[in-house]
Amino acid sequence: MDLTVLSYVIYLLISVVLTVWVAHTLSRAGRVFLVQVFPDSEQLPEAVNHLLVVGFYLVNLGFVSLYLKSASSADNARQVFEQLSVKEGVVLLVLGGMHLGNVFVLNKLRSNSRRDHGVPPVPPNGFLAEADL
Repeated sequence: MDLTVLSYVIYLLISVVLTVWVAHTLSRAGRVFLVQVFPDSEQLPEAVNHLLVVGFYLVNLGFVSLYLKSASSADNARQVFEQLSVKEGVVLLVLGGMHLGNVFVLNKLRSNSRRDHGVPPVPPNGFLAEADL
């Protein structure tokens, strides 16, 4: 087997495993946010969570597929590792960016939901403690 093909196989295996692991982790942790965003419904948080996971898979696996092709061939083990490190580094940065984007959107939705449901802001504790003196 050609070393370039071997690097493709390793890249795909690592990328798919990382994508599945991150999606599972985000789904499990994101459920808490979505329950706060949609407190009046039991089914809606789960449905939105599932849709977010599907979108996450589509975007990330699509990116991994598009980024598969290499401009140069790998002629030795060193080049295989160099190509893999660059490709996996970019995939990890995209996964991290997607994660930060999801957290930002979920936090924004949660803030809007709390405001809409009349949850008052929490007063600063340090200010109250000094005023009581």
